[in-house]
Amino acid sequence: QVELVESGGRLVQPGDSLTLSCAASGRTLDNYVMAWFRQAPGKEREFVAAITKSGYFRQYADSVKGRFTVSRDNGKNTAFLQMNNLKTEDTAVYYCAAATSVQSMDRHRDYDSWGRGTQVTVSS
Repeated sequence: QVELVESGGRLVQPGDSLTLSCAASGRTLDNYVMAWFRQAPGKEREFVAAITKSGYFRQYADSVKGRFTVSRDNGKNTAFLQMNNLKTEDTAVYYCAAATSVQSMDRHRDYDSWGRGTQVTVSS
């Protein structure tokens, strides 16, 4: 497993942009599929975005498609989630996840390494 630490979450207003980072340690990130999930109060954890090891293929939840961009810098052992045009319904704890292989990029049980999460609150 790889150790993951998220950062960048904070309180923002609707329409603002925010970038989350996920720093990995203990392993080189280029051997891992990376994903972002989120969990709002009282709701189940849901898939947000994922990126393959090389960064060639990316997958997004319909709710964030066109607004969020997932990326990675394997040289810096870091993954990112750029979030634009944030909405109040994006409020959640955002988690970074990693796995050496997955059957489905949007299925949380396929990932065996998780960070502790970072809080994103979108409110006016």
